[in-house]
Amino acid sequence: MFTGIITAVGRITALHPLGPSAAHGKRLTIHTPEGYLADVGLGDSIALNGACMTVTSLDAAGSSFTIDISAESLDKTAGLDQPGPVNLEKALRANDRLGGHIVSGHVDGTGRVTHFAQVGESWELCVLAPVELGKYLAYKGSITVNGVSLTVNRIADSAAGCTFSINLIPHTVEHTTLGTLVAGSPVNLEIDTVARYVERMLSAGQQVH
Repeated sequence: MFTGIITAVGRITALHPLGPSAAHGKRLTIHTPEGYLADVGLGDSIALNGACMTVTSLDAAGSSFTIDISAESLDKTAGLDQPGPVNLEKALRANDRLGGHIVSGHVDGTGRVTHFAQVGESWELCVLAPVELGKYLAYKGSITVNGVSLTVNRIADSAAGCTFSINLIPHTVEHTTLGTLVAGSPVNLEIDTVARYVERMLSAGQQVH
């Protein structure tokens, strides 16, 4: 479990196939800031761009670790199939502050940035989410974008999907990978856990005949 509060920005430095075909996944090597892995052990969970992964090898002195990611996960996520920066968050501990919202680290779908521009001292980020995720998005509700817990400011439904708008403060832009986004960038999305349960409760009775 996570909170969507990014604790560091790392970088995927290498990808190695786990088998000879496209049906196999890859082993990713991620470099982190110095000291970030001091309290991390083998088998621990770390979210990469919002996707929960398991540490399979560790070089704390060299500030790097590896994870194995399946072909399906690569197909269902964005930003984990090539070298580059990634948002990192260690799994929540029982005595940690819940600074964002409850995040599972399971990507529900990928969206596409439609607009990203500075407005005053902040930045406006607009993302087109898939149609099937639109029902989970609400004004002032929570959404996770590339692992970052954010608050929805506006929503607009269309045949193409649901476009939602978010206001990013300078701190978020400077301390996560969101500042590198441009129109057209794919992003990982995870809907609010509470919204997921509400939708299930409302739809369950309708399916009983």
